Amino acid sequence: MIAGRYGGRPLKSAGTRGLRPTAARVREALFSILGREVEDARVLDLYAGTGALSIEALSRGAREAVCVERSGGALGALESNLAALGLEERVRVVRGEALAFCRRLDDTAEPFDLVFADPPYAEPLDPILREVVERPWWTRACVVEHAADREPSATGAAEETETRRYGDTALSIFWRE
Repeated sequence: MIAGRYGGRPLKSAGTRGLRPTAARVREALFSILGREVEDARVLDLYAGTGALSIEALSRGAREAVCVERSGGALGALESNLAALGLEERVRVVRGEALAFCRRLDDTAEPFDLVFADPPYAEPLDPILREVVERPWWTRACVVEHAADREPSATGAAEETETRRYGDTALSIFWRE
């Protein structure tokens, strides 16, 4: 972890082939951008992996998180990390495919304040825009991590969009007021 209540605590890695945890410098930049939006937030962490993004959010004052992950190895590391930090009561872990989870959320679902979507870089971005960014069940910011050489198509679902690049990684942040 980078900062906050759990700053400096190491997280277990999944050791799963193809898993690409968000680099510490990218997480630091992201949470610097999000600033106070994290405080008391309800977080949805899609493609959660080891849970680094949602745990960082909780470390910085988020209220609770839902983590969605399909890989058994990553889920094991995620659950181990939550147990080591005593966060089991504040995080709901869902085993399953991220976009299928999003399709099950209806317009009356309790809203998430922040959404993190860190899919495999080879996956197309349009389904994420359609099933996540354009949905009404998030209120503050939706962050999509993707390869720096790809750009998500514009969507009218957010009031403001910005993309920041960090080496081969990019963060597209969709904001709502």
